[in-house]
Amino acid sequence: MKAIIALEDGKIFYGTSFGSHGESVGEIVFNTSMTGYQEILTDPSYSSQIVTLTYPLIGNYGVNENDVESSRIQVRGLIVREACKYPSNFKSEKTIEEYLKENNIIGIEGIDTRALTRHIRLQGAMKAALWANEDKINPDDLVDKARAWHGLIGIDCVKDVTCAKPYRWNPKKEKYDFRIAAFDFGIKYNILRILDALGCDITVFPASTTAEEIKNFNPDGIFLSNGPGDPAALTYAIETIRKLLGYKPMFGICLGHQLLALAIGAKTYKLKFGHRGANHPVRNMPKGTIEITSQNHGFCVEIESIPKDSSATMTHINLNDHTCEGLEDKEQKFFCVQYHPEASPGPHDSAYLFEHFIELMRGEKYAK
Repeated sequence: MKAIIALEDGKIFYGTSFGSHGESVGEIVFNTSMTGYQEILTDPSYSSQIVTLTYPLIGNYGVNENDVESSRIQVRGLIVREACKYPSNFKSEKTIEEYLKENNIIGIEGIDTRALTRHIRLQGAMKAALWANEDKINPDDLVDKARAWHGLIGIDCVKDVTCAKPYRWNPKKEKYDFRIAAFDFGIKYNILRILDALGCDITVFPASTTAEEIKNFNPDGIFLSNGPGDPAALTYAIETIRKLLGYKPMFGICLGHQLLALAIGAKTYKLKFGHRGANHPVRNMPKGTIEITSQNHGFCVEIESIPKDSSATMTHINLNDHTCEGLEDKEQKFFCVQYHPEASPGPHDSAYLFEHFIELMRGEKYAK
């Protein structure tokens, strides 16, 4: 079945449907990872986005029930050069085509993904509409649908991915060293797996949870998760975080990093085409070392806006475009990074950050 990709600037791409039939709108972005397509599909940070994968063959090791980062596929559409129909891997349970159809997600293949990626890189991430249906449609009508979509700026996308009520990640856990209150702005499972393996008992809280509710829970540490969309739209979360500064050790990743920056008075802005992939070089400024990182974000902290009178310092910087990749404030007991130290997919160069969180909680707990 033929399929159409229509961008808000009027650019049209034609391909073939390999997922669900129908229509979808969202922000079209690209990811340069060679593997990890299942983790990308299920990452809540991609909510409201249509993902183009630049690697030419996707689905060659199939899909299984374990390599997921949330309970469902989160993207609004998937675009690839070629979808593998005969995967080969001992863990494979189904094809990527079957996976998309089961989750009612549009997939389009046969696209010149190099041309599409270059267009996004030059023109910037933009609104797009997908069409995969037996009926005919005027491509110009699809362009109009893309333009009519509200986009991401100023929109609270977290409400679509956060949990409805608090829950324990590992309810059977009896022995643990620390109690963690984790804000779910679109949290990835691998973050929870790592904290659990490091001896933490984690309770996940909805994004709208108040500072008073967290203090009543009395955790040893607070975690601020990744998530989708514009951080400046989450005024309720920013206010909550501001009230929790200095209370207990706090660790933020991706959206959590941006929200912490906003809470101390900094500003965020939208990147032209974002950072999405598993090979982004970041410099650890205190150590002078380089980390290869996994990234997935379209917004960024404005370095110049970090308050001069703040005790927060920048700890990590992106070597590609020199954007802010990390902050730390020892007085306010927080640190955060823009990239994904939990990987999944991606390298494990930055796994030490989770151990740093443990060290901060241990120092706080046993200093009393």
